[in-house]
Amino acid sequence: MIKLQPDESRVFSAYIYSLCGIHLDDTKGYLLESRLAGLLSETGSASFSELYMKARSDASKNLARKIVDAVTTGETSFFRDSAPFDMFQYKLLPEILDRRKKTTPAGKPIPLRIWSAACSTGQEVYTIAIKLKETLPNFSQYSVYLLGTDVSDQAVAKASLGIYNSIEIGRGLGQDQIGRYFTPSNGNWKIRDDIRGLVSFRKLNLMEDFSSLGRFDVIFCRNVAIYFTEPDKIQLFRRIGNALQPDGGLIIGSTESLSGLCPQFEAMRHVRSVFYRLK
Repeated sequence: MIKLQPDESRVFSAYIYSLCGIHLDDTKGYLLESRLAGLLSETGSASFSELYMKARSDASKNLARKIVDAVTTGETSFFRDSAPFDMFQYKLLPEILDRRKKTTPAGKPIPLRIWSAACSTGQEVYTIAIKLKETLPNFSQYSVYLLGTDVSDQAVAKASLGIYNSIEIGRGLGQDQIGRYFTPSNGNWKIRDDIRGLVSFRKLNLMEDFSSLGRFDVIFCRNVAIYFTEPDKIQLFRRIGNALQPDGGLIIGSTESLSGLCPQFEAMRHVRSVFYRLK
């Protein structure tokens, strides 16, 4: 196995940061080595330095995209850390819809906009869609826009397809949910069309401007900012705050906190979870 040298690790870390804002310090050499090993073989590179040079000289940027795919596609599952989804279903969603009903003209559908940032291969955003199906009895009364974004082309393509193998489908889902929301597909499981139709996907780098997305009632941005530097975290959540409705809710990872980092947000506790509102 080709080893990643310390100087190569520093070069690759800087390169990956320039591509997607993920900061990998000197302790993450093992991650780079394992995640990029396949690309060494695929490109016929004899060293990580050679792989780097090939990526920098590739005018099509295809190799750069593959590097981002390899590094960013991480751990995910349906209903991962179930408490935030319960909070969304029983706290955030009812409160927001109650306020929207009061401001929506009679006869018009009630608007609801939700964004799953860094949605990876789609499990999180489909979990949100399932929660919506379970909560809203009559969808014709609502105008739902549910967006999933990720920096990885590969992740977005898989999420958009909505097909998962038996291991992926078994993580977080019960048999009754699999039966209700998925159909068998050539030995795998495909999300049902009525759930898939609720979600739009697009590639998005969170380090770049996303103001064109508009504002959202609920934003999920979980377990991605942990890979950012503190200044980049501050800038990211400042821009997320601009994308959040004044009375909306932001849900981040269970091990993350904005306290002392982003004073524009106020932590709101509900049972076993925390969400954030703009002050």
